[in-house]
Amino acid sequence: MAGWLALALYALYMALAFGLRTWVQIRRTGASGFKGIGGRPGSLEWTAGILFVVAVAIGVAAPVLDIAGVLEAVDPLDSAGLRWAGVAIFAAGLAGTLHAQLAMGESWRIGVDEAERTELVTEGPFALVRNPIFAAMLPTSLGLVLIVPNAAALAGLAALLLALEIQVRLVEEPYLLRIHGEAYRGYAARVGRFVPGLGRL
Repeated sequence: MAGWLALALYALYMALAFGLRTWVQIRRTGASGFKGIGGRPGSLEWTAGILFVVAVAIGVAAPVLDIAGVLEAVDPLDSAGLRWAGVAIFAAGLAGTLHAQLAMGESWRIGVDEAERTELVTEGPFALVRNPIFAAMLPTSLGLVLIVPNAAALAGLAALLLALEIQVRLVEEPYLLRIHGEAYRGYAARVGRFVPGLGRL
């Protein structure tokens, strides 16, 4: 039962956070905002993109492996209370993701295009943390782990965390500094990376 619930919630997340948001972006701008996996193979940008794809694939595999009875839950995390906590954490993460995506407006995109110049968004959830979409994706993933706490789910969460750290610290922040210069430097000095007050430049 838990596997089917996690799979349904994962599908809901993908449909809303990627499908619906892409549709909204196309309606607003005529472009999807999807830049794909950039960089040459082996580069930091490419590595972050591949890790993100791996995290998505594992996110699907974890509940499927649970349903198939291939992977057992990790004992300390296997309880009804933690599963319900996972549902609540997932719901909060999904709401946070959607709110931050909409707050980003026409500047929303997936990936980095060096030729693109988008507005620097610093209001709404971006006044609390510089990366509120990514910050909300992590509890969403954690919630799914608590619903189906097997080794694959834990590996998927680790892959997502690593992908986001590489993407933000080594790809997006240097890009934003090149594009926005002192405006981004001042913003990054005031606002934390994923948690309010932490990770300021």
